[in-house]
Amino acid sequence: MPVVKPQGTRVLVTGANGYIGMWVVRTLLEQGYVVRAVVRSLERGKHMKAYFNSYGDKLELSVVEDITKDGAFDEAVKDVDAIEHTASPSTFALEDPNAYITPAVHGTLSILESARKFGNKVKRIVITSSVLAMYITTTPVKATVIVDESFWNEKAIELVKEKGKEEEGIVKYSASKTLAEKAAWKFREKHKNEIQWDLVTIHPSFVLGGFNVSLLFKKRSFQRPGCFFARFWNMIAKNKPDSELKDTLNFVDVRDTAAAHVAALRKEKAGDERFIVSTGKGMHLAENSYVLPKPAFVVQN
Repeated sequence: MPVVKPQGTRVLVTGANGYIGMWVVRTLLEQGYVVRAVVRSLERGKHMKAYFNSYGDKLELSVVEDITKDGAFDEAVKDVDAIEHTASPSTFALEDPNAYITPAVHGTLSILESARKFGNKVKRIVITSSVLAMYITTTPVKATVIVDESFWNEKAIELVKEKGKEEEGIVKYSASKTLAEKAAWKFREKHKNEIQWDLVTIHPSFVLGGFNVSLLFKKRSFQRPGCFFARFWNMIAKNKPDSELKDTLNFVDVRDTAAAHVAALRKEKAGDERFIVSTGKGMHLAENSYVLPKPAFVVQN
C-alpha cells in the first residue's frame, strides 16, 4: 500500500482524549497531518481544541457517543486517508470480563466495517494493541522468554473462560486485547479482496512518560481505580520490602509509542505487520522503586 505522507492528508484518531491517543494526535499535528479526533461529545473536545489552538483547522472533532454501535464511525471515516484506532478500555478494575471484551472487540470491528463501507480514501489502519495480546505471565518465570510477533496470548482467553469475574483484571484486559486483535486480522483476511487498505498493529508494553498536563488531568486519570498508573504506583510506592516486588515489567515512553503509530503510516513495508514497542529487557519492581525520586509533596484526595 502507498505510504500516508503528511501533505494534504487527514488521519482519524479514535480515543483521542486518552493518554496514548492524545500523544498520537499531537505527533500527527507536529508532523503536518490534518487530524480528525474522535470524542464522545463536543464538550469533551473543547479542551483539545483549546490546547491545540495553534494548529487551527488542522484539528477537527468528530463525535461518536458509543464506539460499539454498528455504523458508529460511518461519518467519521469519510474523506480520511488513514485511521489510528487507539480507543479501548484502559483499566484493570472492571469486574465483568465482557466490560473489557465487548467495547474492545465491537469497537474494533465497528471502525473496520465503517472503513470498508465508507472509507473510500483510507490506505492504512493502525490499531493500538498491547504486548499483553502476545504474552502474559501469571506465575514466576524461571527462564528468559523472548516474545516476538508470532506470539498470541491464548492463555488469557482460556483463564477468563474458566474463571470469569473471578479472574484478575489484568488477565481480563489481556483477553480483550487478544480477542480484539484476532477479530481485526480475521476481518482483514475475509475482506482483503474488496478493501484498499492494509492493517498494522502496535504492541506497546507498560506505557509511561510525559503528560500534556492541562489536557489530560481533569480529576480523572491518575487516581482512577484500576488505572495503569495507579496499579504501577500502588505496586512500588508503598514501602513494600523487595521480597514482595518480584514482578518484572517492560516499559516504553508514551512519546515513542506515539511516534511508532505515526511511523506505521509512513513506512510502506509496515503494512499487515505486528510491531512490539518496548524496552528489550524488563525491570524488577524493586529496581523501579530505587530509581523513583522521593515525592516532594502529597496530593490529598
